[in-house]
Amino acid sequence: MGAPTKTCEKGMDPKTCSPEQIRECHGDGAGHSCATAAGRPASSSHAPLAAHSHDSGVQVEVAATEDRSRDVEPLRPSVPRVFWEFLRLGLTAFGGPAMVSYIGEMAITKKRWLTRPSFKEGVAVAQTIPGATAMQVAAYVGLRARGAGGAAAAYIGFGLPAFVLMVVLSIVHTATNKSPINLAVFLGLQVMVVAIVARATVSFGRTTVKGWEDALVALAAAAYLACGGNPVVGIAAGAVAGIILYRRVQSGGADGAQERPVLRSTTRPVLLIALVALVGLAALLLVNRQLFDLSVVMLRVDALAFGGGFASVPVMLHEVVGVNHWMSIRAFMDGIAMGQVTPGPIVITATFVGYQVAGLVGATLATVAVFLPSFLILAFVVPHFDQMKANPHFRRAMRGILASFVGLLLAVTIKFALAVPWSPLSAMLAGAAFIALMLKVEVPWVVVPGAIVSALVFR
Repeated sequence: MGAPTKTCEKGMDPKTCSPEQIRECHGDGAGHSCATAAGRPASSSHAPLAAHSHDSGVQVEVAATEDRSRDVEPLRPSVPRVFWEFLRLGLTAFGGPAMVSYIGEMAITKKRWLTRPSFKEGVAVAQTIPGATAMQVAAYVGLRARGAGGAAAAYIGFGLPAFVLMVVLSIVHTATNKSPINLAVFLGLQVMVVAIVARATVSFGRTTVKGWEDALVALAAAAYLACGGNPVVGIAAGAVAGIILYRRVQSGGADGAQERPVLRSTTRPVLLIALVALVGLAALLLVNRQLFDLSVVMLRVDALAFGGGFASVPVMLHEVVGVNHWMSIRAFMDGIAMGQVTPGPIVITATFVGYQVAGLVGATLATVAVFLPSFLILAFVVPHFDQMKANPHFRRAMRGILASFVGLLLAVTIKFALAVPWSPLSAMLAGAAFIALMLKVEVPWVVVPGAIVSALVFR
């Protein structure tokens, strides 16, 4: 049979398609027909992929982008290429976990670095371990594409734009924080931070609190933190309560495990990076105790941020404001507000804290420390993830931890609300911001107009 002259189109008999046309054809109907003609299962390249993220409490639909991998092995990019692609994504990484779909589109469809089942596992891993969801997914893609070096390149490239912009904003804020216009802008931003955290609490609660057990753990955690408790203790208590209360939770499956390429052990590079970090901490302890304390605080904040970036807020607030007294609660809220207009996760607030404590060196160390533990955990866990999720005790503890974070966020919302001065105008601004966020308006499109309104109204 000669090659047909017409392009393979939807509705055509697949038998009339040449092999070249079959490889090129991935349309809605024609893709199904051509896959059938080629003897391939038609459903594999069109299966929807969805994941629920707890980062800022919103449900993230990982876009079921059309798979154009054409049944070939995933490509292996260079480490500089991984860095460059994620740097480009990081420049527009507004929306937190919403970036997961863009990462998937780039990694699966455009660059063909990963298969869809492998990416789906990455989203599940990112939701299970500490850290900001989008940052963790970026590191996972780099890890699968190019090993530990690729993971580091993706992680640094994706987070670098947010770090640079946050440093600039911190410098400007420090230089102008006494000016009337600055005071007016940040008064408005502080009440919007109350709305942002309140919205995160509501959305996080919707996806986490499914029964009376979850509600009990959440309310107990909220009451404990409101009474001055340590959020680290609250998180640990949530894990224990989860193991006791959620006896119905069974082990998870290992769907798609056979479809993923085998990943080499990452133990050696993880231990090497951890050793370098420990040596650096020891040097800081000898040279500058304040920088040592700052780094340890941020390491602790990240290591406990189960459930996404917003989960870091209660621990960071407790350590920065309550324990070390590095700034007031309103200054801390200024940092959160600035973090919302940068591309990147809310934990970039650590850059602002570091700058206020020790200038540019402090900003750099705080940023490295607030991202390092979750990166190392991801790199170590990925090769063993199937065994982890098959453990029912691990799953129960994770559910208890996530429920406790709902309560901790509720307590933080109340603390923030009590810290700002309220007036009818500020209450209206906070209410409008909360409604806009619940209607899924992107955070920068709420914060930037709110800052402009504040400059005009609160002067």
